[in-house]
Amino acid sequence: MSELVTGEAVALELRPARLPSRALAVLIDLIVAVVVYVAVTVALVAASASLDDAAQVALSIAAFLLVLVGGPIAVETLTHGRSLGKLAVGLRVVRDDGGPIRFRHALVRGAIGVIEILMTFGVVACIASLVSARGRRLGDVFAGTLVVRERIPVGHSGFVPPPPPWLAGRFSGLDLSAVPDGLWLAVRQYLTRMHQLDPQVGWAMAERLASDLAAHTGTPAPQDVPPGAFLAAVVQERQAREARRAYGSSMTEAGPSPASRPGAGVGVQGGYPYPGAQPAAPLSPQPPVPYGVEAAPGVARPGVPVDGAASEKSSEGLRPAVPPEGRPASGFVPPA
Repeated sequence: MSELVTGEAVALELRPARLPSRALAVLIDLIVAVVVYVAVTVALVAASASLDDAAQVALSIAAFLLVLVGGPIAVETLTHGRSLGKLAVGLRVVRDDGGPIRFRHALVRGAIGVIEILMTFGVVACIASLVSARGRRLGDVFAGTLVVRERIPVGHSGFVPPPPPWLAGRFSGLDLSAVPDGLWLAVRQYLTRMHQLDPQVGWAMAERLASDLAAHTGTPAPQDVPPGAFLAAVVQERQAREARRAYGSSMTEAGPSPASRPGAGVGVQGGYPYPGAQPAAPLSPQPPVPYGVEAAPGVARPGVPVDGAASEKSSEGLRPAVPPEGRPASGFVPPA
């Protein structure tokens, strides 16, 4: 794989074609060109039988240059580097910067190809391709081109692990409208490849992506959440919003997504694949509060938040009623 950097500082990964595939493409192109050349030559001989020998030789040279030299140049120019043989094998000629070729590139490649392919039966082209690190022949070197593979085997899509369960729904209030698509792509690529990175490098990359994401959302990243888990949680929130937007009320009727249910992240690639993203410590069981005794501040009680800001309805259902006059607090009525 060849990595090129454009003027906009964008890294392009190009896969140079190997010598066997290039030789097969050239062979197909030569067979087609020779068949066309023979057909044109037969037609010219039949049409110029009354001409003298000099005129017939001139027509033969013109047919050779037109079919075997001008034909490949015209085809590569019109198809932007995809001749019949390259199209059959899955190759394409591009510039060194990854852009499509033009007429001048095809002209240089075709002119030098006459010497290194036709006149030497491809020996010079094979030696140059073997010596070159990117498999380029002399025509590619002088033209500034590269033959790359267009057909790449499709692999499995990268798996984006879900965030820890204790982060489900925590970032539902973030404004994700200003986040560009390029940043989403970078975050997704990091999440799919973070297990292949060095731990320190991956952590630094996650911090940088988290800071960029926080800058576009206008909300700083929480300090108690690892950057990798924060990125995964925000990506899951975006996917949930896109699903609700696409399917409407059917998502609400079906319930929450499997990734947002408690325990969804457990058992996925080791449970918690993000560095530092350990599950929150469960609350220690508290003894039941006796009847008529208020709970101490900070003690969790069923139906009542820790800060005591319970709703009026819940507090009425949990607070003991005042016993009427003449009746003890236990509710036992003595006989008269």
